[in-house]
Amino acid sequence: MEPGNEWDEEIAELKFIVRSTGLTETIKWGTEVYTHHGKNIVAVVGFKNYFSLWFFDGVFLKDKHKVLVTAKGANTKALRHWQFSTKAEINIKLIKEYIREAVQNADEGRVWKPQKSEAAAIPDMLVAAMKKNKKMQAAFQKLTPYKQKEYITHLSSAKREETRKERLEKMIPMILAGTGLNDVNNRL
Repeated sequence: MEPGNEWDEEIAELKFIVRSTGLTETIKWGTEVYTHHGKNIVAVVGFKNYFSLWFFDGVFLKDKHKVLVTAKGANTKALRHWQFSTKAEINIKLIKEYIREAVQNADEGRVWKPQKSEAAAIPDMLVAAMKKNKKMQAAFQKLTPYKQKEYITHLSSAKREETRKERLEKMIPMILAGTGLNDVNNRL
């Protein structure tokens, strides 16, 4: 969040509340994250239309007061956030209740464990390109499984043959360079 936005005062208040619970403040992913014995518990984040508390393993919170929202995106499984649009919505007692429950859950070992996904089948077009170019095949095999899957998904998600060919041509130099599809310098 950029300094000087409209949520500065509200975010400062949320941070004060979170700090008062005894959590350890650290910086992760460019923002303050509050931890308990090294486990991520909550973050305070501001956006254009709201500010919020993000509970890392919020999926395990009972949410008796129905304030939590599931984060959007198919890859988000455990994260839950509590959105605020005004300072008047900040309820200190309730926030501390949710934080205490999140800490208790962490102490009891209730932590989301990502499930390993099955290896994706390499599209025939990519297999054929690697047979023609052994350097590309070697470079692809050196990529992490996650980066390989990014390329496989990107190529196989194209509906038209022409689009698949265009994507493959753009991917080849990136694979040869040993970088992932979504690495900062490679965004397609």
